[in-house]
Amino acid sequence: MNFLKSTLLLPLFLLPFACRQTEEAKTPDLKADPHSFAQPNEAVTKHLDLHLAVDFDQKKLSGYAKWTIENKGADEIIFDTRNLDIQKVTIGKDERVTEYFLVDPDELLGTALRVKIEPETDMVTIYYATKPGAAALGWMEPSQTAGKKLPFLFTQGQAILTRTWIPCQDSPGIRITYDATIQTPIGMLALMSAENPQEKTADGIYHFRMEQPIPPYLIALAVGDIAFKAVGPRTGVYAEPPLLEKTAWEFADMEKMVESAESLYGPYAWGRYDLIVLPPGFPFGGMENPRLTFATPTVIAGDRSLVSLVAHELAHSWSGNLVTNATWNDFWLNEGFTVYFERRIMEKLYGKEYVDMLAALEYQELLDEIKDINAGKHPEDTQLKLDLAGRDPDEAGTDIAYQKGAFFLQYIEEKSGRERFDAFLKQYFEEHKFQVMTTEEFLAYLKKNLLDKYKIDVNVDEWVYQPDLPADFPIPHSDRFAKVEAAAKKVADTLPDTTGWTSHEWVHFIRQLPENVDVATLKKLDEKYNLTQSGNSEILFAWYETAIRRGYSGQILPSIENFLVNVGRRRFLMPIYRAFKETGQLETARKIFEKAKSGYHAVSYGSVEQLLNNGE
Repeated sequence: MNFLKSTLLLPLFLLPFACRQTEEAKTPDLKADPHSFAQPNEAVTKHLDLHLAVDFDQKKLSGYAKWTIENKGADEIIFDTRNLDIQKVTIGKDERVTEYFLVDPDELLGTALRVKIEPETDMVTIYYATKPGAAALGWMEPSQTAGKKLPFLFTQGQAILTRTWIPCQDSPGIRITYDATIQTPIGMLALMSAENPQEKTADGIYHFRMEQPIPPYLIALAVGDIAFKAVGPRTGVYAEPPLLEKTAWEFADMEKMVESAESLYGPYAWGRYDLIVLPPGFPFGGMENPRLTFATPTVIAGDRSLVSLVAHELAHSWSGNLVTNATWNDFWLNEGFTVYFERRIMEKLYGKEYVDMLAALEYQELLDEIKDINAGKHPEDTQLKLDLAGRDPDEAGTDIAYQKGAFFLQYIEEKSGRERFDAFLKQYFEEHKFQVMTTEEFLAYLKKNLLDKYKIDVNVDEWVYQPDLPADFPIPHSDRFAKVEAAAKKVADTLPDTTGWTSHEWVHFIRQLPENVDVATLKKLDEKYNLTQSGNSEILFAWYETAIRRGYSGQILPSIENFLVNVGRRRFLMPIYRAFKETGQLETARKIFEKAKSGYHAVSYGSVEQLLNNGE
């Protein structure tokens, strides 16, 4: 199928030397992406040689991106940028200066950088610097770090933010390899989603290589006062020195997780699997950057109770990183597979009873997500395959992609049998490794290689293309949660015996407290179990949201404020701020946000700001 970029993105008056090629020269493999200006079927990036200097004083990166390209006879190549200072562009190994044009910026997509090339051009070098406020860059002051001595930088490129720090063809459907040289202040360590050093250099210069092709959103950088400790032959953790030992203890089972994952779906393809714990401003639980998972410090609970996050990010080494969604409309192929795979890893390590609790919690989160989406502007977003043209692709990052997608795969497993389904998935990953996938291509593959082959009846259309949950949705059940629910119903009369409870049971108990539970009962619970001072972020999150909605927030407001100021994880922030808003405490939420916002990454900052000012 020929790639035809919408004229809404590239108006006709912007085509003074539009790319020209014969019909026969077009490559049918590259998919139209509504969130990229690139025309990859005419000229596409293949390898990046990145050279950048890190300037903490000015909060900017500067240097150049040298792109090796596959040119199909075109006379221009188009890159995605957003708020970059483009200084010069050259072509060829001899670096001849060439013309370039920056299109009027689009509020969502940024600015198309249109570079004039020749039909034989195979290299383009872009000299540039980032600007203040680059959305992918999290600049942390020393006071916002664990060590309090040195600043910290981390990047977050998903979904379309890599273009804010690297001029690139910023589509998940375009895979590249890369090398990089990063100059940092002396005394700091630089890490990337690539082959990494394990100790600081004397001159602050670091070299990186990523030999496997990855989409641009997985290019990642972290710079700070960072140390390393191995936890296995090919696994280890990076963290600021004050957190290193805690981090290593918390994630001691990483090597076992890799081995468990390999036993399910084939060899780990990326060499090492390491993890870095970032400062609190990181907006997500984790980010699956190849070879180096970025993780929030909120998973360090001191009891290894939240390590399912590592299983999730590790699972991305197959689903998402190895086989990638072609566009953000197909995001469920990334996250739905990963949640399903995460559960399988956790079951192998900790047993089915543990996973039953995880699935039950996730089912409740899914129901809450569907309720919120149906109350908003886009109820169609409760289906798996989305249409996000003209919208921020971050809107795909809901529990629909994660949980509905995972339950769909679990449903297929139950219909086909685990042995058959495992063999199917292993074959799927092997046959499509380092490739991209659309929903339609996956469903055709599923039909041919599993459903038709074994005459399995699955209502694919209702699961993938219809809103809400299908009639035959497999509702999860947990015997341990059933006991917790019974205890929650009696809480006004009897406080439960919580001996042996896991963090999952605590979270479920808090969420199951009756709507009419009174403040006196909440106070008793808090005094007996010290919930407000829990060291587990998941328990705190559930407790604070419940306290706000049940009228108990006034008694513990300083603790809630401290949590919101010191935690930048969007998954925690949004429900708590929303609870304030929906219970008539909007001004309280705004005051806390004013204190907290300087420590939030742009992803969290923008979401909370929209919620509190006029959004949903």
